[in-house]
Amino acid sequence: QVQLVESGGGLVQAGASLNISCAASGGSFTSYTMAWFRQASGKEREFVASIYWSGGNTFYADSVKGRFTIFRDTAKNTMYLQMNSLKPEDTAVYYCAARSLIGSAYAPERAYRYWGQGTQVTVSS
Repeated sequence: QVQLVESGGGLVQAGASLNISCAASGGSFTSYTMAWFRQASGKEREFVASIYWSGGNTFYADSVKGRFTIFRDTAKNTMYLQMNSLKPEDTAVYYCAARSLIGSAYAPERAYRYWGQGTQVTVSS
């Protein structure tokens, strides 16, 4: 059974940086697409970024492009999201997700079978 565990959230000021991680276990992720989604209070969960585990191809939502970087360490089975120039509107619970398919980099949340428990990121103004 695939398990995803996020860590690294916290409270930071606007303009700061934060790195969150997602440790994956219980499977071979070579043919997986992994992603970060976020959900702000009172809003729907939205796509942030995704990565093809084997090739490392990355994809971003327009709202974070140029500020966030998604990457993975295949030896550690861990995915990361480096967030720079954080804004108050980045405040949300961040979830990592996985699906056993390469492709459809911008697939919505319903396409992902496995989810972590989420980690809170709060950006103060």
